[in-house]
Amino acid sequence: GVQTCALPILFGLGVAHILMGLVKHRRPIAQAVSEGLFGKFAGIDERRIAFWFTIFGVLLTMAGHVAVDAAGAGNLALVRLVAGYVLAVAAIGTAALPKSPFPLALGVAAALLAATF
Repeated sequence: GVQTCALPILFGLGVAHILMGLVKHRRPIAQAVSEGLFGKFAGIDERRIAFWFTIFGVLLTMAGHVAVDAAGAGNLALVRLVAGYVLAVAAIGTAALPKSPFPLALGVAAALLAATF
């Protein structure tokens, strides 16, 4: 069903976000790392964007992983909770940045949430 398809897509969106962040923002990330990493993302917009773009992928991957495990255990309430959070973030993201991947996450989260009822 939709869960079987949407769960790996949610996880994949997170992995893609991390990989894209590391590729698209490789220069500011490399600069911060070469300068010692700690505190090196603060105060420089390009580095803050690189950090938050990439770290959001980790959170999205975690959400996908939790949802996959919850579905495997038959815990639809937890899948619904994860889908609801992702749906809320994706809706806000779509409103703020309509020409971004947020609408894709919105569709995946909505399909996943609908499949839990």
